[in-house]
Amino acid sequence: MVGKKPKRVTARVPRGFVDRSASDLRAQDAMLAKIRRVYETYGFEPVETPVFEYTDALGKFLPDSDRPNEGVFSIEDDDEQWMSLRYDLTAPLARYVAENFEALPKPYRSYRAGYVFRNEKPGPGRFRQFMQFDADIVGAPNVSADAEMAMMMADTMEALGIPRGQYVIRVNNRKVLDGVLEAIGLGEEDAERRLTVLRAIDKLDKFGVEGVRLLLGKGRKDESGDFTPGAGLGTAGIDVLIEFLDASSVGVVHSAAFEPKENPKLADMKGGVLRKMPATLVHNKIDLHANQKFSDGEAELDQIRLLSEMAGYGPDRIRIDPSVVRGLEYYTGPVFEAELLFPVTNEKGEVVRFGSVGGGGRYDGLVSRFMSQPVPATGFSIGVSRLMTALKNLGRLETSRRTGPVVVTVMDRDRMADYQAMATQLRNALNTDEAGNPTEVPVPVEVFQGNPKQFGKQLQYADRRDAPCVIIQGGDEKAAGKVQVKDLALGKELSAQITDNAEWREARAGQEMVDYAPESPDAMIAAVRAILSRQSGGKG
Repeated sequence: MVGKKPKRVTARVPRGFVDRSASDLRAQDAMLAKIRRVYETYGFEPVETPVFEYTDALGKFLPDSDRPNEGVFSIEDDDEQWMSLRYDLTAPLARYVAENFEALPKPYRSYRAGYVFRNEKPGPGRFRQFMQFDADIVGAPNVSADAEMAMMMADTMEALGIPRGQYVIRVNNRKVLDGVLEAIGLGEEDAERRLTVLRAIDKLDKFGVEGVRLLLGKGRKDESGDFTPGAGLGTAGIDVLIEFLDASSVGVVHSAAFEPKENPKLADMKGGVLRKMPATLVHNKIDLHANQKFSDGEAELDQIRLLSEMAGYGPDRIRIDPSVVRGLEYYTGPVFEAELLFPVTNEKGEVVRFGSVGGGGRYDGLVSRFMSQPVPATGFSIGVSRLMTALKNLGRLETSRRTGPVVVTVMDRDRMADYQAMATQLRNALNTDEAGNPTEVPVPVEVFQGNPKQFGKQLQYADRRDAPCVIIQGGDEKAAGKVQVKDLALGKELSAQITDNAEWREARAGQEMVDYAPESPDAMIAAVRAILSRQSGGKG
């Protein structure tokens, strides 16, 4: 149709995805640097895998797979092979290790941070794209590797400023849970139903005991009306599982004060950490310790407890907890979660405990999917976005850089080359030390690139950018071999004390006129350095 205006596109972010500001990204970078430092002190080295993997390489391990494409985002390549965005960082690592097995040192310690994608129903605090930061040891069959993972997570929490008493690393074992499931009649032949049970238990901190009861039984309807089918267990089986999730019911035992001089042999430590069994099992005369899987899992938990306590990580930091499950199918042994214990206010205004910010465990079968030999592995993943929220609640989130940009203002469009030269001189001088080495924290310098007609708009821009100062040189200053350096913070302070317009013009609040020539910028550089030092309290 003639004269019809094109339809305007609506600006909107896709559901389940978020935009992030500069302060968010700086805070994330600072947090990742602290995590990376801890990982590297344990001997881990970085590796990066692509965000896309062939769908069959990822495997069908994702929980809540009641979405199209098994809970992942998938596309078909032009060679008719399906590729999917990775849903975690562990499955891609398994592929990487298998593909490069002969070239890698064994055990292989690696870490990586990156975005993962879940084709799940978005909700409050639940996104389709989020960042994880993983560390894994591939090729280590001993439970001491799992204990080391738990210890490293405790160190990471404290490196991020979360004090003892406000976090705990909770540890359980899938073999223990397998033994309990066999005790209530769910054997290996009922794998799909067992997985439904495990995923239901994994939602204990989200839905509470009654919500888990529903998921273990007929199912649960959420607030939106969507129904999740349950595992279909009977009342007796549900009672056993609910009781077992309660550490006080099971009777988890930790050493009150471990003495390293006793040096008990690991082989002698068996059957001690889960001494008291749920009343329902006792009543039904079911002895879990007679189940080989349960006994093996309990012995591994004993070793983790012993190794942790010998290294100085008591139950205030690393704690055996039967309620830890982890929803992913590929875990085969110890599983662990980093839980934050301090209260926060949720979206409904309710005061709740913050909960889990990371988890992981042993996955001895994942790499072996690609190979003809068994490859043991264990790892841990931190939920970066969720942990950032936690640090913000604690007031430990580094959200700002040291300074905004020094802004070189534009008084004459035809002199852009002069202004760029000033910016280059400042940029080089402010970002190197006396020996010519780059400074640790950069000082940005920029030339104003907007419309220079209204000088007041340039100062508003500098103020919005949190600039410490601006450089001003019009035709008069150039003819006199001068520049004006305006301290914006001091200018605000002085202007607040002046009420008369004539006095304000005369005072030129916060401005200093200094000598300047293109071949001799030292006075300008010194004036800017003085302002930066003053605004930082003399630091730097």
